[in-house]
Amino acid sequence: MKTTELRQKNADELQAEIKDLQKAHFNLRMQKATQQLGNTAQLGQTRRAIARAKTVLAEKQQVVAQ
Repeated sequence: MKTTELRQKNADELQAEIKDLQKAHFNLRMQKATQQLGNTAQLGQTRRAIARAKTVLAEKQQVVAQ
């Protein structure tokens, strides 16, 4: 998901997105551990997507705090 799409969501939607991404990342890690994961680049992509969503959420929370 692109940053522009994330910025359009509210805080609750971002929390849900982060939770979904973390579940997906966990599943990918389990697939890797059992040697069922074909495309290992997905691990990095989901990790970066989680970081991107957390960054946007932190920015929104900082604006609300001010």
